[in-house]
Amino acid sequence: MLALPQHRELVTKLKGQPFTLLGINSDPDRSVLTKRFAAEKITWPNLCEGMSGPVSKQYRVRKYPTVYVIDHDGIIRHRDLYPRELDIAVRELLKNVPRGES
Repeated sequence: MLALPQHRELVTKLKGQPFTLLGINSDPDRSVLTKRFAAEKITWPNLCEGMSGPVSKQYRVRKYPTVYVIDHDGIIRHRDLYPRELDIAVRELLKNVPRGES
């Protein structure tokens, strides 16, 4: 995926902030994914649920990658942003997180 370097950078920059990047993967073979995560230096949490898992169904994921930006209240604010737009959107939302929440 072309966005992996930007995702790694975003995760690194926002360490300690109220931010989580969560991957939802379509490959049902966890051993294949474990090797890929190591090779690609994917350190953020990932769900491995196949093409028709509950999260993919709930969020109507039709293609990979699909990117959602969900705010601290659980509201979807953006979908399918390019890496630079994702960075800007996340940083803007972090400015609006009430103090004391994470």
